[in-house]
Amino acid sequence: MDKTEATLLDELRKVRRKHRNASSKKTPPLTAGQRIADVVASTMGSWRFIIIQSCILLAWIALNITAWVKHWDPYPFIMMSQNRQQDVDRAEAENDYRINVKAELEIELLHEKLDLLRDSEIAALTRAVDALSVKRGPVKRGKAI
Repeated sequence: MDKTEATLLDELRKVRRKHRNASSKKTPPLTAGQRIADVVASTMGSWRFIIIQSCILLAWIALNITAWVKHWDPYPFIMMSQNRQQDVDRAEAENDYRINVKAELEIELLHEKLDLLRDSEIAALTRAVDALSVKRGPVKRGKAI
């Protein structure tokens, strides 16, 4: 394992310890706004919501363009963003990345251990063959002398 991998593995261990310590503490309760944002974000992907929201949006644009009602939303019709959901997704993606890096390092460590085991097994077999060769003596044309 080279220096970069060792440094990354140490970093991941520190993050894991920090995460364990943080998760063992009670998390503060969510605010009302955060709870509402979570509920809204969980329903955003349903077809029913998409169809209803699209109809409302088209009506909104039609009313605003035709000036039946005062122009309350100037072009390009600014819409609310889902910042909270983006933050949650970003945190999950970062966590997934760290898990993947750690898994890759663990796999490399397992490969190194297997290589060491194979090398030690080959060395032991070589010593056994040498020991047997010494006991039998020199061999000439396939027969012991």
